[in-house]
Amino acid sequence: MLARVIVLDIPDVPDVSAEWYRRIVGAAAELPAPLQALAAVATDAVLIGYLAAFVLLWWRARSRPVPVSARALAAPVVTVLAYAVSETAKGWKEVDRPCRLVPAAPPIAPCPEVGDWSFPSNHAAVGGAVAVAVLWSAVRLGLAVLVVAAAAAESRVVVGVHFPHDVVAGFLLGALVAAALPTIARMAETTVTRLRSRPAGRLVLGAGPAEPATLPIPRR
Repeated sequence: MLARVIVLDIPDVPDVSAEWYRRIVGAAAELPAPLQALAAVATDAVLIGYLAAFVLLWWRARSRPVPVSARALAAPVVTVLAYAVSETAKGWKEVDRPCRLVPAAPPIAPCPEVGDWSFPSNHAAVGGAVAVAVLWSAVRLGLAVLVVAAAAAESRVVVGVHFPHDVVAGFLLGALVAAALPTIARMAETTVTRLRSRPAGRLVLGAGPAEPATLPIPRR
């Protein structure tokens, strides 16, 4: 039997999302205090993990061809772009946070101040963009980041600061913005080539793959 959905009648918020939020936050309130504290820290600390993934891409790309280096540099660019698009959408919709709109157990994380809107989730948008951007360059690393990003997006509901549909929309928005990565990377290839021709540029971007040894011309 399907559980009955309570109609809360919140503007711009699906009733099913508001009800899921209420149940998830209620279940989170029953977690042991150490797990609650871990969730409160991990929901933001995951951003450090995204930065680490970018650093790893950059380091690997130092010995790779120009297109690979350009993709590594484009990954944080599309992530910042995804955040900007998400923040713009927030200002357009202006949906308040569920921790003020839905009668539920106290959230694990402090409720953001009024004016810090809920839809879509910036954290989820960043996670979606990072996952797709890393997948373009390193599939196995990208899959790991995808799992972490999805869990981090879900944690925004668990700690009580977003509706479920906020994080779904944010994640999809970030992934969609990251689809621009190949175009941005191609635009960056000329710059990478030019920088690699200079000592300072090679120090940062590496010299790329070693040139194959020139074979001697056989004498006749």
